[in-house]
Amino acid sequence: MAAPALDPQTPAERIVGRTIAATWLLWLVGALYIAGPVICWILAGMAFAYLYLGLKPAARITWPIVLWLIGMAAMLVILWAGHRNFSLGTGATIKSSIGWAKGWALIALFPFAGAILDIRLEVIARAVCRLGVWTWVMLPLFVAAPFIGLPEMLWVSPLKAVGGPGPEYFATILYTKEPGVGTPRWQFFAPWSPAAGMVAVVYIFLAAQERDRWLKIVGISAFLMIAILSQSRLALVALALLIPIVWAIARVDRPSTWFLAAPAILLLGIFGNDLLILIEQLMNDFSSARADSSRVRAALGRIAVDRWQTEAYWFGHGVVENGPHLVEYMPIGSHHSWYGLLFVKGITGALSLAIPLFATLAVLLVKARHGALHKTALSMVFVLIIYSFGENLEILAYLFWPALLIIGKSLSDRTSTSEPRQNHLNSRSRGYSIGSALDTQHG
Repeated sequence: MAAPALDPQTPAERIVGRTIAATWLLWLVGALYIAGPVICWILAGMAFAYLYLGLKPAARITWPIVLWLIGMAAMLVILWAGHRNFSLGTGATIKSSIGWAKGWALIALFPFAGAILDIRLEVIARAVCRLGVWTWVMLPLFVAAPFIGLPEMLWVSPLKAVGGPGPEYFATILYTKEPGVGTPRWQFFAPWSPAAGMVAVVYIFLAAQERDRWLKIVGISAFLMIAILSQSRLALVALALLIPIVWAIARVDRPSTWFLAAPAILLLGIFGNDLLILIEQLMNDFSSARADSSRVRAALGRIAVDRWQTEAYWFGHGVVENGPHLVEYMPIGSHHSWYGLLFVKGITGALSLAIPLFATLAVLLVKARHGALHKTALSMVFVLIIYSFGENLEILAYLFWPALLIIGKSLSDRTSTSEPRQNHLNSRSRGYSIGSALDTQHG
């Protein structure tokens, strides 16, 4: 059994832990899309109240958190400017502003709440692993569903009346059929399969911080199965790249890392040309694995960039528009945060995300060697960067919000750089340390 100390101790921890653990129940009733923003604004309200009432005298908002708050607030102002430039009307502006409160606002407010409130990494990891247990319970149903004649969609929740990007955010879907092939593909509690892959990658890194060895194995394996069954190419690439990269960055000040790197650099110099050819071939295979999908994505990107440059360079078009028949009428700029930002919010919108995102990356590249918290946060930032080229981040923030909390906590000035190392020594004495890339050092 888990030690009581790892159970939620504060109101914020109880809200976060219970919400993560209840993911499948929320999916069943179509409430996941609502739960994310509600939890966000509750936690942000608590954080603002704590600061205003002086309940957190040691807490201070650090400059990366300020950048996130300014950047995402700028998204709202830019949205208004785009609506004004294209005379979209008051109704559309109000609707888009509500969309901002359920999307871009989350990407700033969750880190802010994580920096101020007492929410431990261990509590989030435990909740993720408990979710992994329930995921293993649900997996047989999902895998068997297309072969025993169960319908693809069970129902669409009446909660869709609150409004959202589409009915898929409120639907209970067991599986889908791959267009043109007819093979089953699973999206689990996400609105589409690649999004499930993204959440799986985030939860694998979080589950790796669980102290209980059995729960950790269950959690990691459950979300690895989601990544595989979602058939998301980007999820598997992200895992293959990020595990060794984060491992190396966290140990950059250790001589053993450089001893390992030296022969790798030598081999890279010898076989560099062959490696470039191999990478090019892998990229071609990656695109041809779903040629139609890759073609549509590329066309959506070209249309978004062309219309951004010629029609709305500074503040964008203000709203999403569906593309032509060539792209199967999909929204212009979808499947790509940067193309989507350029089309909807122009160059100012793209900068509003790029500046805080890459500033956070720079800070955590330095902090990663201080302990598991910062290392996990760095992996979360890498996931956001990778997926910004394959998904619209704001639309999925209601799913990957635990990553944003961890990023915020790692940016807090209350995080000690000496405590993580001491905790690491203590965890080794208890037998928790393992030699894998996904280790259990605790910050």
